[in-house]
Amino acid sequence: MDVQRLLAVARGDQPADLVLRNLRLVDVFTETSSPGEIAVCGTRIAGVGRGYGGKEEVDLEGRWVCPGLIDAHLHIESSLVRPREYGRAAAVRGVTTVIANPHEIANVFGVEGVRYMIRDGERGPCDILLTVPSSVPASPLATSGAALSLDDLVLLREDSGVVGLGEVMDFGGVIAGKEHLLRELALFRGRVVDGHCPGLAGQELAAYVAAGIRSDHECTTAQEARAKLQCGMRLFLREGSAARNLRDLLPALTPAVERRLSFCTDDLSPGDLLHTGSIDHLVRLAVKAGVPPMLAIRMATLNPAEHFRLEDRGRIVPGCRCDLVVVDNPLDFRPFQVYQAGRLVAQGGELTEKQGDPREVDEPERLRRSVAVDWRQVDLTVPAKGERIRVIGLVPDQLVTRHLILPARIENSHAVADPQRDLLKLAVIERHRASGRVGLGFVQGMGLRQGALAGTVAHDHHNLVAIGADDRSMLTAAKAVAEANGGLAAAVGQQVLCLLPLPIAGLMSDLSIEEVARRVAELEVAAGSLGTRLGNPFMTLSFLALEVIPDLKLTDRGLVDVQKMQLVPLFPGG
Repeated sequence: MDVQRLLAVARGDQPADLVLRNLRLVDVFTETSSPGEIAVCGTRIAGVGRGYGGKEEVDLEGRWVCPGLIDAHLHIESSLVRPREYGRAAAVRGVTTVIANPHEIANVFGVEGVRYMIRDGERGPCDILLTVPSSVPASPLATSGAALSLDDLVLLREDSGVVGLGEVMDFGGVIAGKEHLLRELALFRGRVVDGHCPGLAGQELAAYVAAGIRSDHECTTAQEARAKLQCGMRLFLREGSAARNLRDLLPALTPAVERRLSFCTDDLSPGDLLHTGSIDHLVRLAVKAGVPPMLAIRMATLNPAEHFRLEDRGRIVPGCRCDLVVVDNPLDFRPFQVYQAGRLVAQGGELTEKQGDPREVDEPERLRRSVAVDWRQVDLTVPAKGERIRVIGLVPDQLVTRHLILPARIENSHAVADPQRDLLKLAVIERHRASGRVGLGFVQGMGLRQGALAGTVAHDHHNLVAIGADDRSMLTAAKAVAEANGGLAAAVGQQVLCLLPLPIAGLMSDLSIEEVARRVAELEVAAGSLGTRLGNPFMTLSFLALEVIPDLKLTDRGLVDVQKMQLVPLFPGG
């Protein structure tokens, strides 16, 4: 940055590169708006006010100008596309900065995977900053493809694109004072440390916060949010594709706590990102629910910027990055123009700059060889050891599940799926080391009447997960994604109905986000033909294996009682 020239433009001694005129400026500090002009020098705002001249001048015809939106927490891999493609879709929505936790690829390829996300993200029209993944693997109760050592964390901590330590998922380990986690936290003392503690309360919450963890995005009720706010935490109100918590949490919003609240999407499907939106969608939802537009905009800009100590964005003031969103009406927040680092990157819902071919291959070839399964050892049968079984009960639009005990359906001395009761078999097949290890359980709430779904997206270990009404269909779907070196599939019997390959770490496609969204829609139609009525069945499936969100989950090592953080038998008392 040429500071001398920036100051000359600010003083009015030299013309700006760009002057935006005839606009209403949103001041997130005072919750007011006023007419004015914005003078831009390179990537920075040089001045705000009147009387500036520029080499280029744009008349915004009275539109409102807000700071660029910031997504406080997300996993790019959940969009099933590489970072540059995610940035392309997010920028159109007014998102100029995302704080991404590459926890997913870190569990498959460790440091190599994280560095790929950094490198690829630099090529998109949105600023992608990272938190260093914590708790890789998330717990010892699942098998991941890689781990991040303390030395790895030190290496990643020094990268210029890193803003802190990502969600510390092993909250039970933190509360118990496990030494490796305390060392991890110590490495980031004095920097931002984000949390992940669903349902935590009382003395356990106190211990978690006392360890130095300062935020959470897992609240599902206003009561839980208030308790965490009282402990001094900052909260990210989440509205994504798998977890939709924003409306339930808004009752916790008061003038006293608003400055400690931000918005995040966490996990967005490609279709939702393209057609519903990102943080712009959360702003619209909040305003529709009665939140004053200025507060909603601040929760999407200044608040997350301050949490992550990004003093160069989240506000429209001299010296800050020129990250701006132009809207016709803040009551219906629809981006008309988006400026990122002084460049017009989107207008009228379209990018203004041509992007490279997303199929261009520049990741290490090893990232495309991530599925190793010895099918000779894979057995999906469940010998009956009792008449009742533990069942994972889905909760609509939530990541939490219920821990149910239900009668088993027994055939030929084996427990089997019972689609008539919406009781389906779930299998998690270890796919990193070809161990042949399989965790088996049952799920209620998915709604399949026949066939099966499978995928190599299974948070956070990302083993191969399959759910179905019969073993043959499950094996057909599972083998299809393995042969594609990662992906999502729907099958019935020996027929594969639909398949989306995800060759990058078994998590991401190398196609455009539009093409991926089209293929996911086809998968969802196929899943619907098998009986499910869930809006995002494959994303729901991916979270059934996440052993750090209550109450009951399944990994390749077996059923996990998340409250106790221990493996439990499928047959109670068995």
